[in-house]
Amino acid sequence: MKREGQIKVDSENLFPIIKKWLYSDKDIFLREIVANSCDAIKKYKSLCSIGEAEDDGITPRIDVILDRDAKTLTVKDNGIGMTDEEVEKYITQVAFSGAKDFIEKYSDKTDAEGGIIGHFGLGFYSAYMVSDTVEINTLSYLKDSQAVHWSSDGSKTYELDDCDKSDRGTEIIMHFSEDGMEFCDTLKIRSVLKKYCHFMPYEIYFKCVQDEKETEGEEMPEEKPVNITNPLWLKAPKDCTVEEYEDFYREVFPDINLPLFWIHLNVDYPFNLKGILYFPKQTDKLQVMPGEIKLFSNQVYIADNIKEVVPEFLMLLKGVIDCPDLPLNVSRSFLQNDGEVAKISKHITKKVADKLVSVFKNERKEYESYWDDISPFIKFGCIKDDKFYERMKDIILYKTINDEFKTFGELPKLNDNKVYYVSSTDVQAQYIKLFKDNDLDAIILEHNIDTHFVTYLEYKEQDVKFVRIDSEIDEVLKNDEETSENEEKPDDDKLIEIFKTALGMDKLEIKAQSLKTTGTPAIITINEYQRRINDMNRIYGNIFGDNNDKAQETLIINTANPIVEKLESFEDDQQKLICRHIYDLAAISQRRLSAAELEGFIARSVEVMQLL
Repeated sequence: MKREGQIKVDSENLFPIIKKWLYSDKDIFLREIVANSCDAIKKYKSLCSIGEAEDDGITPRIDVILDRDAKTLTVKDNGIGMTDEEVEKYITQVAFSGAKDFIEKYSDKTDAEGGIIGHFGLGFYSAYMVSDTVEINTLSYLKDSQAVHWSSDGSKTYELDDCDKSDRGTEIIMHFSEDGMEFCDTLKIRSVLKKYCHFMPYEIYFKCVQDEKETEGEEMPEEKPVNITNPLWLKAPKDCTVEEYEDFYREVFPDINLPLFWIHLNVDYPFNLKGILYFPKQTDKLQVMPGEIKLFSNQVYIADNIKEVVPEFLMLLKGVIDCPDLPLNVSRSFLQNDGEVAKISKHITKKVADKLVSVFKNERKEYESYWDDISPFIKFGCIKDDKFYERMKDIILYKTINDEFKTFGELPKLNDNKVYYVSSTDVQAQYIKLFKDNDLDAIILEHNIDTHFVTYLEYKEQDVKFVRIDSEIDEVLKNDEETSENEEKPDDDKLIEIFKTALGMDKLEIKAQSLKTTGTPAIITINEYQRRINDMNRIYGNIFGDNNDKAQETLIINTANPIVEKLESFEDDQQKLICRHIYDLAAISQRRLSAAELEGFIARSVEVMQLL
């Protein structure tokens, strides 16, 4: 038999859910209560603007008052206030939104929706996360209204009565529970107000009753709001100065370094989005320093680094984004899954790309001066987002060993379209000298992210191969000139055998080659592919499986070097000593020696000097 009925909600079961699971952090209660006060003021101003209420000229404000002795926190506003009927309607009905009701009622007369914060009718009940009893004293803006007092201990019962409140607005009095006593502290309340209410649209003042009593009779300092009602992101970019951008950065972020530059977002269509994204100075040249992007909705702080809105690679930036159109969940802490979020995220990415392209085209020298700081962010973005790479590929810079910045199209390419690169200017100094001595160039890729970026580039630009400078000897470095008739051509096979016997390293590949640079007796090259696998495993934790094998090393003996040319003339013991010393010198130029290797090198150096 078919039946219909109404689902009933038991408030005694609902309150524990609100207290424990609706909000991620208890301190959010203060954001919700203060946000409700902002809505009350906004409603009153909206009604005044359409003649539905008379403006009494009183400056909008919100007072937060802590009484440590009474263990209460009061939030008081001079907004629209409520009648007893409205208290019954909006307060005693859980999840009935007074803000939403107001918007629907006046949608054709006012733009109230543009500043109204509340939507779900649950924010007030967040007070019970820290309170065992909550009181309301309120007086409506309507003439001849009677002030109303409401009180409830969080059960399904409440008390409603008249009170003697004489000024328009509402005050919420929260009596701290045992679980909420951490908020009966001046520093704690100031900290929460700064975190969640720092940019709310109406002035917020905070005081502690006990602090005022202690300073009675003393000259009181000027009363100052704890928030900034008109944050810089609300201004038009053309009206903002460099000093204002830098001051705002210092206000929001604890960073001793000023930002390099910034992007001011100001979008009205197809969604409402404002904000400022800063490119911070990277103080660590090996690791990418994490950024921080604060998300707001109508100047109310929501959370940091919400990945649905801000792509992962943009989280290396610092900044604020205010987007009232974000589809937030009931706790205003997380986003609901919505197609609009993806559009907003893509638009932010596009604006960042457009700004970088503009700086590159119009201020290339400035762009080059920023490059060391912004390159990890750009490279990370390219790896994460192919569309971002397509926008960036022509403005990615590569610093060369000759201290020049070049784009991909300007890169020095050698035989078979190879681009040589350096991963450490210190460790690979001898190879760099070898290149410079022969008027060759290579690019510097020293950041940790470059290990991954090089592989990504080869995937995107398949006609180019990236080779580390110590991975192989390019043809242009080899000496292919014929030996003169008076010169004895070294026996390469015999030379290789001498080194093999002297070194006794079965896994070491040894080759002989005449190089254009005669001053270097030998160099070591290391297999590019194997080394990359080892590097990726080291950085990302064996993503290619356990691979403890060292990349293949090759010792290339320079037959054009005078010492190598005379090697056969030495006695066997001396040959062994010199071969080992030549290998040590080559190894030092390629990597850092182990403690045992260094000890042996020092001992052999003494022996070599004794031969002089």
